[in-house]
Amino acid sequence: MDLQLSGKRALVTGSSSGLGEAIAKRLAAEGAAVIIHGRHEARAAAVAESIREKGGNASVAIGDLGTDAGADTVHAALSDAQVDILVNNAGVYEPHLGWTTTTAQDWAALYNTNVLSSVRMIQRLVPGMRERGWGRVIQISSVTGELPKASQPHYAATNGARNTLAKSLARELEQSGVTSNAVAAGGILTPGNEQQLFDLGREQGWGETWEEIEPSLVAALAPNDVGLVGRPSQYADIVAFLASPLSAYITGATLKVDGGWRDA
Repeated sequence: MDLQLSGKRALVTGSSSGLGEAIAKRLAAEGAAVIIHGRHEARAAAVAESIREKGGNASVAIGDLGTDAGADTVHAALSDAQVDILVNNAGVYEPHLGWTTTTAQDWAALYNTNVLSSVRMIQRLVPGMRERGWGRVIQISSVTGELPKASQPHYAATNGARNTLAKSLARELEQSGVTSNAVAAGGILTPGNEQQLFDLGREQGWGETWEEIEPSLVAALAPNDVGLVGRPSQYADIVAFLASPLSAYITGATLKVDGGWRDA
């Protein structure tokens, strides 16, 4: 299927590794010119170069979106070229924190990174989309925004905020040609956590190979109806569709891409 992304320009925040990298590479493969964003120039440059080696169009923007100055730096790096697609992927989580170990400062810091960084880029890029009459804004959130656990309460709260942000922005952009949606992710098997999860599985006695470990791992940590941990490419496919002209009738939605995640 041709997603009709040739000639479109996309900024994917937090795309120097992990899910953001997979999303950027998928958009580039569909013909979009992508901007790789991160805080470490060497890592972002390596992702951009890997895209160019395959014939894609990629550039780099470096900056900390946790500050207005950092967001301005990223915006300035775009060289006044239009951005048609904004994927707000940048975010962090702290899996070991809970209600008794999370301070008010921890809540504020995480909200700033996971929510306000998106707001900063929306404020800088969406006015141009509205003026041109076309654009796509996509928030990457988590299923924890709807199904929170006792652990990571501040993380779950930020994901609920990301989903609400997407819907509110859709109301603001009604009949403008610009859509706003969120993708609520379940488990993600990234290069950064694959070895950690594999080691955990072996320690728990769930098996010696990933094929043996994965079903028990899912049942213990991320129960879902498919029985697998989501792969970055599976999320990237959904984001690419939402970023395309083919998704024009979808806005204000939170798409759960979680394998049928359930509480127990």
